[in-house]
Amino acid sequence: MARSGEAVPAVRREGHFGDRVMTCFAERPDSFDAMLRAAAEAHPDRDAVVDGARRLSFAELERLVSAAAAGYRSLGLEPGSRLGLLVANRWQFVVAVLAALRADLIAVPLNVRAQTAELAHILNDCGAQGLVYERQLASRVPAPETVSDLTLRICLDIGSSGGGEVAFDDLLTTAGPAVAAAEAREEDTAVILYTSGTTGHPKGAMLSHLNIVHSCLHYRHCFRLGPDDRAMLAVPASHVTGLIACIMAPLSAGGAVIVLESFGVPEFLSLAAREGMTMTVMVPAMYNLCLLRANLADYDLSAWRVGAYGGAPMPPATIAALAKELSGLALANAYGATETTSPTTIMPLGDPAHCSDSVGRAVPCAEVRVMDDDGREVEPGETGEVWIGGPMVVAGYWNNPQATQASFVGGFWRSGDIGAMSQDGYLRVFDRKKDLINRGGYKVFSAEVENVLAAHATVAEAAVLPFADPVLGEKILAVVHPRDGIEDREGLRSLCAARLSDYKVPDRFVFLDRPLPRNANGKLMKSALREALGIDARQ
Repeated sequence: MARSGEAVPAVRREGHFGDRVMTCFAERPDSFDAMLRAAAEAHPDRDAVVDGARRLSFAELERLVSAAAAGYRSLGLEPGSRLGLLVANRWQFVVAVLAALRADLIAVPLNVRAQTAELAHILNDCGAQGLVYERQLASRVPAPETVSDLTLRICLDIGSSGGGEVAFDDLLTTAGPAVAAAEAREEDTAVILYTSGTTGHPKGAMLSHLNIVHSCLHYRHCFRLGPDDRAMLAVPASHVTGLIACIMAPLSAGGAVIVLESFGVPEFLSLAAREGMTMTVMVPAMYNLCLLRANLADYDLSAWRVGAYGGAPMPPATIAALAKELSGLALANAYGATETTSPTTIMPLGDPAHCSDSVGRAVPCAEVRVMDDDGREVEPGETGEVWIGGPMVVAGYWNNPQATQASFVGGFWRSGDIGAMSQDGYLRVFDRKKDLINRGGYKVFSAEVENVLAAHATVAEAAVLPFADPVLGEKILAVVHPRDGIEDREGLRSLCAARLSDYKVPDRFVFLDRPLPRNANGKLMKSALREALGIDARQ
């Protein structure tokens, strides 16, 4: 993973989570709280969190985290208690989640776009005893009789306690007994993040202190993060990318977190220029929107050195356009998941050779294998399911042994992604295993077709789906949101025919006058798209 002249920190093999043996950093803090305390001691006067007019130095962040942690304990939350966090991208989220870790609680960040029934399921599944929430989201908070374990409700944006609620501000201003350094063991769960599964109820991935510390160290090493870095939180803080890549990793390095409450192109670019953003991690659609809706030359983005992305392939056309507009920006594909506490592979900075079709190389402590359906590793260049092991892979799912047993094998997490590993260790990820299109026996990866479509001048965004066919089993549907309303069906068909095998050319095109549906994390929701179009792709 390291480039010439960059030493990988010393590693060693260790046993964890029962029967797993994994490569770990030999020297590491035992918790994120230890990382935060060290950063605050080393850089007390530097910016830690910037949220509009509110600036928190590391010293101020440390004071607020300690106060909130003491407040949690004084309200009866004991080590191991689960604390839900229904808070958007705000400085209070950062304080609330870090205070939970300091108090040895288990933080459960919640998607602020989730509805009452979804929230009730998660809060009941994890047995949350407390909830921190925004007043404007109060109507979505489940009624007390539907979440019997939830006895403590802490509300932002109210001046004082009342109505059975505790004011979050009261926790920050009321002096209480100091909470000692976190006492949890490395393997103890620190955070539960619920995955946004396409079917059934979401599963709660248990992120341990061991997982979080290693992911922070991976980001710090691969992106060379230090005290001078200023990372933009532009994706939801409740998502693994926002929490780990954009909050915890920069803070652990003594850098600053710049908070953007919700993504909008002018707001993002203006804030990035004003605060000297050096790094961010976003989904490709967000980069593409910046190109479509703004002239990047109008903003001083000279400090921006790392533009990481994940969650979907970056169209080659977008990579080329960004390279032309921002010559000092190193684009870095970062592949991971909630179950891997974010990064599994990262494209080495300054290594453009594989940018267009690879998600990079394994981070220092990760083990990545490409396996066939019989559980055998395939040869380099051959396709199979990506299996991931290492100290950043979670132990399993909260309160769900069946799902844990099905998804974790021999210390590896079965990702459900189809990929291939090159001879020199670069991973390519083609598609989700369940979304692979089988057109008359020929396998088609939707991402490959989507990248070709994205290169056409009339395409703002595109998605490729299978639809049922009585002869071939499945055929290929391209759903296109055209730029400026231009529907160039024949031009798109010709472009695909020129660049793809004939069986990969879409059989049908559908044009939408609205953007394609995405979830709160910016990921394309193909299941919602199928439903909206009335497609039964798996007949």
